[in-house]
Amino acid sequence: MKPNQKKISVGSGIHSKNARWSFGGQTAKYFQGHVEKSVPFYKDCHNLIAEFSEFFIKENSYCLDVGCSTGSLIRLLSKRHSRRVRWHGLEPEKEMMKIFKQTKPGNATLIPKRLENAKLTNKYDFIIAFCTMQFIRPSIRQQCYSKIYKKLNWGGGFILFEKVRAPDARFQDIVSQIYTEFKINQGFTEEQIVNKTKALKGVLEPFSTAGNLGLIKRAGFVNVAVITPILIPSDEVFPTIKV
Repeated sequence: MKPNQKKISVGSGIHSKNARWSFGGQTAKYFQGHVEKSVPFYKDCHNLIAEFSEFFIKENSYCLDVGCSTGSLIRLLSKRHSRRVRWHGLEPEKEMMKIFKQTKPGNATLIPKRLENAKLTNKYDFIIAFCTMQFIRPSIRQQCYSKIYKKLNWGGGFILFEKVRAPDARFQDIVSQIYTEFKINQGFTEEQIVNKTKALKGVLEPFSTAGNLGLIKRAGFVNVAVITPILIPSDEVFPTIKV
């Protein structure tokens, strides 16, 4: 029997289908408001990335945001750095690109490709993947990390922000309950929370911290730091430096 493919509400005006979550179509219109409510301390983590960027971005640097969506992070960073810094945003969804183009900085270029398909001609001093790698198929995720490593200048920084699975079943249960309560406090209904989980089946595939570190190190990175923001048990920042 085929699963019910009726569209279901996941909150913030966004509707999806069972195991069919997409960042395309009407999702883009409501995406920014939805993600700010769904990801704990979303803006704080953007600001944290901006702080890290000071140590890697120089005059005439090229910087890459993998999966830039509406471009909110690039806009934040571009205000902080010289106009001579070039920003590249990888974003395959047309509706996301339309929104970004309306307010993108003059020194930003959109690359309408997925990471695995993009032919990147530049080398970068700073690369960001904010809640992006977890949506790449596990079978090709390693090659994507290796691609990022190859496109990063020596001494450059790669910031990976990911939702992670807990190291064992008990902690995963605790984290899941805390995250559910967080979403309820943000105004999502219990039905919307369940619907979002249904929509993300087979689409969002987070790894554990150990799993992510293994991918990063196999790509070639040696110096890796893990930062877990306070009170965010399900999200971690992985700053890495190419040496």
